[in-house]
Amino acid sequence: MQRCPCDSGESYEDCCRPLHRGECEAPTALALMRSRYAAFAQGDAAYLRRTWHVSTRPRSLELDADRVWTGLEIVATEAGGPFETSGVVEFRAHHRTGVQSERSTFTREGGRWYYLSGSV
Repeated sequence: MQRCPCDSGESYEDCCRPLHRGECEAPTALALMRSRYAAFAQGDAAYLRRTWHVSTRPRSLELDADRVWTGLEIVATEAGGPFETSGVVEFRAHHRTGVQSERSTFTREGGRWYYLSGSV
């Protein structure tokens, strides 16, 4: 069993893989944040672009193949529940050479959560 990179404790098959394949949607901003981290760890730029809000989505996205992600630490969440329209997730994304800390904002439109922006 391959553990999910998002550190949920579940297998990748049961956690983020169905989201990455488009089989379901993230029910909360936190779930989307976790799935996006897992997409970075898996090198899935297409999923990252698909879950990035159109108003802030870059034209292209190239991931650093040399960056190896090693763990996700959720620091705090604000709102972002299944019936809310916005949310914030503060996290630390660990990689072999350091840690990226970010406070990300998410928006929910048409029943789907999207990454809007982040401040480091």
